[in-house]
Amino acid sequence: MAKTRSQYNCLECGGISPKWLGQCPHCNAWNTLHEGVAEERGAARNRFAALAPTQGVQMLGSVATGEIARMSTGIDEFDRVLGGGLVAGAVVLIGGDPGIGKSTLLLQTLASLAGARPVLYVSGEESAGQVALRARRLGLDAQDLPMLAEISLERILATIESTRPGVVVIDSIQTLYSEQLQSAPGSVAQVRECAAQLTRLSKQLGVAVVMIGHVTKEGTLAGPRVLEHIVDTVLYFEGDTHSSYRLVRAFKNRFGAVNELGVFAMTDRGLRGVSNPSALFLSQHAQQVAGACVLVTQEGTRPLLVEIQALVDSAHVPNPRRLSVGLEHNRLAMLLAVLHRHAGLALFDQDVFVNAVGGVRIGEPAADLAVVLSVVSSLKNRPLPAGLAVFGEIGLAGEIRPAPRGQERLREAAKLGFSRALIPRANAPKKPIEGLETVALDRIDDALTAAWEA
Repeated sequence: MAKTRSQYNCLECGGISPKWLGQCPHCNAWNTLHEGVAEERGAARNRFAALAPTQGVQMLGSVATGEIARMSTGIDEFDRVLGGGLVAGAVVLIGGDPGIGKSTLLLQTLASLAGARPVLYVSGEESAGQVALRARRLGLDAQDLPMLAEISLERILATIESTRPGVVVIDSIQTLYSEQLQSAPGSVAQVRECAAQLTRLSKQLGVAVVMIGHVTKEGTLAGPRVLEHIVDTVLYFEGDTHSSYRLVRAFKNRFGAVNELGVFAMTDRGLRGVSNPSALFLSQHAQQVAGACVLVTQEGTRPLLVEIQALVDSAHVPNPRRLSVGLEHNRLAMLLAVLHRHAGLALFDQDVFVNAVGGVRIGEPAADLAVVLSVVSSLKNRPLPAGLAVFGEIGLAGEIRPAPRGQERLREAAKLGFSRALIPRANAPKKPIEGLETVALDRIDDALTAAWEA
């Protein structure tokens, strides 16, 4: 019996090396080579034989374009994240922690679509009985929902070609295997090959394919990084599994805006969209408390109001702690240095803890002003006035820089009953917004003065 040869595949770029190296010779990433079974040369010859016929060179101006037809999933928040709905021939990859609701959301989606168009649910992790029990538990009308419990890629492709469904769910891509490869399901080669073959068939037949992807302990999608480059849309589930709320964020979308956010509530009947998510991220205090400031952030096309809380306390160790939850840690350290240099507030002997309420993650720099005001409020034990909302980026020179879509943020704050807003001068509205007083700021010391006025 011939000895099985090994090869090493890079998780980042998918490159192949005959031996283990600390650094990938193809993309220079460190510690990304993992051992797998070397494939036979002849096995790779006809893997790409079923490609669609190529077209000749065309002038871009002569290519016919039109409005992209979208299929509503029946769940408004899911449609928002996708950019308006599913697109024929699009491939969507959705990842998240175990038990966070990926299979539940997609089962609800297919049950909603089954009456209007042909669909197919492919399960490689659960039997048909387990999926049927979940559908019954969620109260879904899944009598006419086609279900295939299979992990062989060739059988799945043959079923899709014969039934021609409009939407296919693959649960999950790490469980599939191709008979043309010798490696085990979930290996770098298998995940890359199965995803590529499903993508080719999706483009040829115009089938929308939604694949569930496992995540590593670091929270990234398992398998080669090239998997995210192959697909059209990458969605991530966020939020604590112990919380009743789930966030779905788009990190890549060829048919819509990125960083779009969908908010769901987990109930005994599955995931339900939350129409007014700002209410989730605002704490209800009986009276104003020190260290709390309301931020008007922008997630994709949706403005959200999120409460930023800070706690400043005397440090009892030589190295004070700086801890942020939902915000960038390094940016907090930078803002504390700016406070010291340009506002004269020294926090080198204070522990500083900052949290974004509700478990939302905020990556935009427009949160700087809210973080600074909440820290100063906690340091001075002086609550900010009621009805105050803020946004703005703070530079190293102490200036307050503008944020994108300032008018939409202000209108959202006014709609939710806020009466005063501290904003960068460049975001000052040309026309007054009814019920909202705006204070334009240039520097951080101006913000500290204006925050407690009136």
